[in-house]
Amino acid sequence: MKLDDIKKLHQKKYRNQFGHYLVEGEHLVLELQRAAEHQPALRQAELLVTEAYENWQSPLRTQLISSKKMAQISDTKTPQGIVAVVPITPASPSPVATKTDIAIYLHEIQDPGNLGTILRTLAWFGGFRCLLSPGSVDPYNPKVVRASMGAIFHVPMELDVPLDSLTGRFSNLASLDMSGEPLTSPSFKSVDCYVFGNEARGVPREALTDLNATAFTIPGSGVIESLNLASAVNLCVYERVRHQN
Repeated sequence: MKLDDIKKLHQKKYRNQFGHYLVEGEHLVLELQRAAEHQPALRQAELLVTEAYENWQSPLRTQLISSKKMAQISDTKTPQGIVAVVPITPASPSPVATKTDIAIYLHEIQDPGNLGTILRTLAWFGGFRCLLSPGSVDPYNPKVVRASMGAIFHVPMELDVPLDSLTGRFSNLASLDMSGEPLTSPSFKSVDCYVFGNEARGVPREALTDLNATAFTIPGSGVIESLNLASAVNLCVYERVRHQN
């Protein structure tokens, strides 16, 4: 890609237009290179480095650029001097979930930090895919990419998945509700797809009724009204994995 086009990748419309996004810094580039060993599509990524990284060992196509040009590309105030231009590779829809392919559906999630944290959790435990509804934060937003700490390369993601399409794919859906069954209920481990809502609005109740989603609850002290979305997903994923072991 031309440098002028690469600069535009900080904006979603250009990421969609060019089909690429940026990752920046040593840690993320290392994670990209590890993931590329098993994902051929990621091997098409291009690495841009300054003189500080001209001896960086990488199987990716590498281009040396000036510090001035790096500053123009970078999303940070103090660029490290290493950026990768990565092809967007959304996962193909999986017709059904399996024991090694459990779906986490996020409805209109807005906070980049929440999504990045959730992706880290899914990557840590493995065996999950992330489904994002229309209107959700762009997972290739630089803030999401940084917050994921490289997990974005290891979690299959499906974008713009309509909420009402879930019943055609999954036979057993679940959501969180204060009056639901406890997470420790045996039925929690048989769920195909776990549905989580927007940070402020949750999931529309009528939509959950149409989905026939089983309600579960995370018991708490009752002192505060709700958990952070990422925390709730983390607890549910851990409980599901604990049930499997």
